[in-house]
Amino acid sequence: MDIGSYMAEVGREARAASRLMARATTQARNTALAGAAAAIAAQRGAIAAANADDMERAAAQGLDAAALDRLQLTDARIDAMIEGLGQVAALPDPVGAITDLAFRPSGIQVGRMRVPLGVVGIIYESRPNVTADAASLCLKSGNAAILRGGSESLESNRAIAACMHAGLRAAGLPERALQVIATPDRAAVGHLITMPEYVDVIVPRGGKGLIERISAEARIPVIKHLDGICHVYIDDAADPDKAFAVALNAKTQRYGTCNTMETLLVAAGAPAGILERLAAAYRERGVELRGCPRALERLPEAVPASEEDWATEYLAPILSVRLVDGLDEAIEHIARYGSQHTDAIVTEDYSRAMRFLREVDSSSVMVNASTRFADGFEYGLGAEVGISTDKFHARGPVGLEGLTSQKFVVLGSGHVRG
Repeated sequence: MDIGSYMAEVGREARAASRLMARATTQARNTALAGAAAAIAAQRGAIAAANADDMERAAAQGLDAAALDRLQLTDARIDAMIEGLGQVAALPDPVGAITDLAFRPSGIQVGRMRVPLGVVGIIYESRPNVTADAASLCLKSGNAAILRGGSESLESNRAIAACMHAGLRAAGLPERALQVIATPDRAAVGHLITMPEYVDVIVPRGGKGLIERISAEARIPVIKHLDGICHVYIDDAADPDKAFAVALNAKTQRYGTCNTMETLLVAAGAPAGILERLAAAYRERGVELRGCPRALERLPEAVPASEEDWATEYLAPILSVRLVDGLDEAIEHIARYGSQHTDAIVTEDYSRAMRFLREVDSSSVMVNASTRFADGFEYGLGAEVGISTDKFHARGPVGLEGLTSQKFVVLGSGHVRG
């Protein structure tokens, strides 16, 4: 296969399909998503079989436990894909909406219309459910999508994409509005991120190495986050039961996700026994604790944390623990070591909660809630193409609105400028 010629053809077909998608009706796009959901339900066995093949091959190649967990399509995850498609179909269609329409002194009306981005390239590793989640958002928002999943999930991605194509056919929309790159050759990525004539934006989802490479080499705007170094701060005005529930869930509900807590910050005056109570629960679940000197005095089972630990996204049952003197020190720690992804405070003090919300510069900031909620599905977006820690265009979980842009529209009645 000539990778350059193949990718150029993919790009041309995506660009042509994007024009058809941009003018497709809301009903047609929703019909496509409903048809895709029905196809996934009908082809559940085939999808599971394809995923089993991927899992077997990945295990033989030595993928670690966290990567295998991301790769696996359980019944619950297939159900979530189906539900996500339905939720996206039910969301209001942003395309074509005109806002802020107002008369100017000249007599013209000026407003803004929301429009699709065009062609969205999505590069991801391991998680085959991204194929359905990302495609549904791209299609609903009137875009075409080019998906390049990891080689370890190739069969799963093909099986899911076939269901998405079935939905597009049922709605009379072009199948080429969704293309899954057919080759595992990494050279395809290099072409995809350097085709501005065909691709309007790139969304990388994967490890830090992948995202750093894409950011450095892309000639197309990139929506991204590098690390998920998420914090939970237990304030000295925290409710101990809430603190226990939030801090335990934020770390142990799943280890291999970008919104999993990696550092626990505890005020020196936090409710008595809360740190020890959490440590016992973590120990029962096999979580290794790495603590600052003050934490080690209270947690004899912990090992000393290095400077590097505070800036590490473990994606594993490892947790850094630091005792701080209060809110100021917690915010300072997050500003120094955090990745602007997701951070939470547990407190019953309203003023401190509001300070945390205002001063912590992250894409999601939470009060008395687990960081694991930082997810498009949980935020009511139906699904997400990724999480952005950038400050321009989109920030946080990127759903339908993040896959559109705005243009100015002017309504006149033969007006001319004097």
